[in-house]
Amino acid sequence: MSATWPWLALVGLGAFHGLNPAMGWLFAVARGLQSRSRGVVLRSMMPIAAGHAVSVAAVVAATAVLRAFIDFTTLQIGAAVGLIAFGLYRLFARHRGRVGMQVGGRQLLLWSCLMATAHGAGLMLIPVLLRMPSAAPYHGEHAHAAGIASLVVSMGSSTGTALTVIGIHTLAMLATAGMVAIVVYEWVGLAFLRRGWVNFDLLWVLALIGAGTVLLIAI
Repeated sequence: MSATWPWLALVGLGAFHGLNPAMGWLFAVARGLQSRSRGVVLRSMMPIAAGHAVSVAAVVAATAVLRAFIDFTTLQIGAAVGLIAFGLYRLFARHRGRVGMQVGGRQLLLWSCLMATAHGAGLMLIPVLLRMPSAAPYHGEHAHAAGIASLVVSMGSSTGTALTVIGIHTLAMLATAGMVAIVVYEWVGLAFLRRGWVNFDLLWVLALIGAGTVLLIAI
């Protein structure tokens, strides 16, 4: 399997997240139309992307730690079950935002982080993260003090990779969402939502369940 595919997958997932209006571009366009300013649209995208990155970073960090202490197969099964369970939860749950348009950058960042977390944006990266080389291998139950020290050093050396993962994914999300936001603001407008609407929430659910299923099959 090519070593480059996890990175391409990160870009693809970033683009997919960016296309989803629930991840922020719809909010940015609405704020821009309300203010009649393209600048507001663009400025809104930065805290939205930052909030998305914070949510994803939490999953990346948790995955790195778990890979160090839990057997890979066990972690893969747990991740698959978690993805499928969360997808089913999203399928039957209904989330309605209660955030108004008059919000500042910090509120927008917090909103984006909570929205990305609620939608399981970071969870969708787990199958890709598990296929990436680990700098902190599983040590088993009998790791001694020297092994723990080695583990800490190893995890520290993987920080650059983790930041690269978060950065590539976030940039892909920001670029895609930003382009969609500008196109909708400048030429399309929100009227198209009344004529036709892609059910991204359903696509999101199917992607979560599908990723979990593929992960189980790959065991």
